[in-house]
Amino acid sequence: MAGAGLDVEGWIAREGALSRVPAAFTGVVDAARARIAESFDCGRLHSAYIYGSIPRGTAILGVSDLDLLLALRTEPTEADRAAATRIEQDLDESFPQIDGVGTLLFSARTLLSELERHDLGFFVACLCTPLLGDDLADQLPRYRPTPLLARETNGDLSLALAGWRRQAAEANTDQQRKALSRLVARRIVRTGFTLVMPRWGGWTSDLTQSAEAFGLHYPERARQMRRAAVIGRTPSPDPGVLDELIDDLGPWLAAEYVTVHGEKAIRP
Repeated sequence: MAGAGLDVEGWIAREGALSRVPAAFTGVVDAARARIAESFDCGRLHSAYIYGSIPRGTAILGVSDLDLLLALRTEPTEADRAAATRIEQDLDESFPQIDGVGTLLFSARTLLSELERHDLGFFVACLCTPLLGDDLADQLPRYRPTPLLARETNGDLSLALAGWRRQAAEANTDQQRKALSRLVARRIVRTGFTLVMPRWGGWTSDLTQSAEAFGLHYPERARQMRRAAVIGRTPSPDPGVLDELIDDLGPWLAAEYVTVHGEKAIRP
């Protein structure tokens, strides 16, 4: 479905909105807003955002997690991270509608930097929904599904593989392997999608649609990517699943990505 996710002028449309939050999750979002405001005053917090399935309107009760991003006025400190962890724990314990909470912390300066213009900047402008404060998207450009965007969003998959192998080797419970399989599968599917995004000519965060778009251009790997999309939604404790993702599909995808789009700009 080429052209999906774009506005009438061909720019990538912001994919979430508070108006799309399912009724069952509005209390979670309201509580997140309140907890963030209580923990970070306006002198510390520039703005807060929600992203993922909840603002897209596709969240599943008891399965979906709550994803938050906080933009701070200066670089995050250990105290900031501790405060974010307390918010995560409080929300996760208070609301059975969600299965976990994750919070990203960055300075507004980093999110607006030229180096992050087509990575974190794109993430905020197109994939994050404003929750508190002034929207940083007002200071960011609009985006099209270009090779530059593909390179800067996911052109560093190879850097993640070694860490995932280490985590897989150290995982000794089903819960740990399930959590890792979910993380790895989602990243691989999204990387597979952005590999073909400029040719597909649109944007999506839907795992199934992402895998299908990838399969149009790489039919020999389509079945593996579809399996990865399933694992991204229903994670598996099977070590063989991690082996396939980390030692087969992942390395192939990382190499193909560099061949097609080049390597992502090095971060300090």
